[in-house]
Formats: sequence, structure tokens, C-alpha cells
Amino acid sequence: MTSVTSTTLGETLERLCHDTIAPAAPEVDRTGAFPDRALEALRGAGLLGAVSSREVGGLGLGPREASFIVRRVARDCGSTSMVLCMHYSGVSVLEAHADQETRRAAASGRHLSTLAFSEAGSRSHFWAPLGTAARNGSGVVLNARKSWVTSASKATAYVWSSKPLAAEGVSTLWLVPSKSPGLSVRGPFDGLGLRGNDSSPVGAENVKLPESARLGEDGRGFDIMMGTVLPIFQVLNASFSVGAMESAVERTAEHAAGQRYGHLDDAALADLPAIRANIARMRIKTDAAATLLEDTVAAITSGRADAMLRVLECKAMAGETANEVLDLAMRTCGGQAFRKEVGVERLFRDARAAGVMSPTTDLLYDFIGKAVCGLPLF
Repeated sequence: MTSVTSTTLGETLERLCHDTIAPAAPEVDRTGAFPDRALEALRGAGLLGAVSSREVGGLGLGPREASFIVRRVARDCGSTSMVLCMHYSGVSVLEAHADQETRRAAASGRHLSTLAFSEAGSRSHFWAPLGTAARNGSGVVLNARKSWVTSASKATAYVWSSKPLAAEGVSTLWLVPSKSPGLSVRGPFDGLGLRGNDSSPVGAENVKLPESARLGEDGRGFDIMMGTVLPIFQVLNASFSVGAMESAVERTAEHAAGQRYGHLDDAALADLPAIRANIARMRIKTDAAATLLEDTVAAITSGRADAMLRVLECKAMAGETANEVLDLAMRTCGGQAFRKEVGVERLFRDARAAGVMSPTTDLLYDFIGKAVCGLPLF
């Protein structure tokens, strides 16, 4: 595994994106194949261990660097970016609550992590599982219907939520190996966008685990979700959206500069004020979302009092703004936007996913409104 420091992170990412991730992205989208080549390249560069601590062989990077990685990858491949988002979110829990062996495997990239929170019965209320955990001799038995799990058939293990085993509380978290008997992936995924992220429902029928598979204390899953998972997931999901917007601005501007009207003295699309105005709107919206994202990271890392408000805001703004920016990209590029060659229609489809990933944009607006009005969130 090649060592990467923060000073070489940008150069390493540019090389990986140029050489491997970008060339593979159209085929990943066309076929719905998991981005194995991209993940292998990231693994080889040590970037799957970006948020793992140095003591277990990771890079020990923080939310700022993780955001940078997800954001840059999203410019070329949304599916790979979202797999990274979920992996880093899962690893954040492993770092705090898993054993050394699991943490070392995640740091080396041998362990691909993901979250299994949302369920068919509780929908976007990801913090309230209906699935159960019950003691069975020296171990436990899990039963649940998870609605969407990224990397469902490719992850090494899921960070899985259930109702508490015995304690008071909303939930308990478990590390569930993806090959456990009784698990079933209801795939493959065949959706509108993010076609290579292997997102599928996962069912658990009498899945047996040792009680040592528990992550954190029984009944304290909600605290881990809110304190550990929510901040990094929100930031990285927003990073995915910002990366998609940045790519859309670049591709739209290139298209406008390169397309010409033969009957108007070879004038370019970019010579038209209406076209330039659309691109300017795209740039302003993208920069606004990026600024809020960067301020959210600053609030988290400095422990600012408004950090949680920013955490709630960044995904809501980035997800909704990405839809607006990609709408403008499609309109500005016109009929050719519907062709694969321009590259914006894939971004248009991928960007739609962020707003419906739990917590959804509508749910975040409710949370933000409660926070602003001084009401409890739950």
C-alpha cells in the first residue's frame, strides 16, 4: 500500500481520477457495475484508510480531508463517491467501537464498510429501527428488513441498527458480516442514478452473531448515530453534491465555449448573454453550497456552538442546490445534454439521490426549523 500524506493528497487524487476513476465511470453507469477498479485504485493508494487512525495503519485524516476526497471523486464518478461516503461513515463507528483487528482491516482497505440503518417500516426515520435483536444462548439473533444499503453485496460488513437487546433506549448497533447466514440482498440495483453503488434492500432472518459483535453499549445506538455518524455522513453527502455541481459547471462551460453557430459568423454558445447568465447562476449556487460545506467542517473541527445546525444545513442546501445546478446544466446544453458525450445527464441523474437519502431534505428542513425555533429535534 502506497503511503499518502495530506501534502500529496491532491496530487494522488488527481492521478487516480484521471487514470482510473474517470475512464471507468461511463461504463459503471451504463452497466450498473460496482466500481471495482476505482475502489482497488483507492485501496492501493491507502485512501480507503483515510479516516482510520494511524495507530492501526490508517492515514488519520479528519473530516476536511475526507470531504476533499469524496468531493473530488464525485466530479468524475458519483457511484464511487457515494461508496466512499458510506465507507467513511461506517469506519467512523468502527474507529470508536470495533476491535483492533477490524480497525486494521478497514485501515488497510481489506474491509469495506457501509451503514444499514434505514428500514422499510420506519423509512427516512433512520434512527428508529424496527428490526430486533434477541439473546440466543451465548449469542444474539437479528431479524430486520433494511430498505437500502449501499455496497450491499460488496461490503465486508454492515454497521447495523436494531432495537435494543435488553436496555432502555431507541437502538443498538452491531457489526454484521455481509456473508452471515440468514442475510439476503434483494438486488441487483437498477435505478435512475448512482447506478454502480450497489444499493439494495437487505433482509435478516434469524442471523446469529456473538454478543461481542455489538458496537457500543446496548441501547446507545441513537447516541452514536447522532454524535458520530450524522456529522460525517452529512458532510460527505454534501461533498458528493458539491463535487457533482463543480463538474457540471466545468462541463457546461466547456460545451458552451466549444459549440458554434455556423449561420452566425461562427459564434459560440458562450457568446450569448443568456447562456453566460445560466453558467454564472450555476457557479454562484455551487460556490454558495461549497462555502457552507467548508464552514460546516470548520464548525465541527473547532467545536463551535452552531456546529450541529451547520451539519443539518449543509446536506439540505447542497442536495437541493445540486438539483437546481444540474437543471440549469441540462437547459444550457440543450438537446445535446441528453447525449452521454456531454456528461451532464449522468450528473443530473446522480445528483437526485442526495435529497432522498435519509435524512431527506424535507426532514432536514423540519429539523432546522425546530432548531431555529428552539424546539427539541426529537
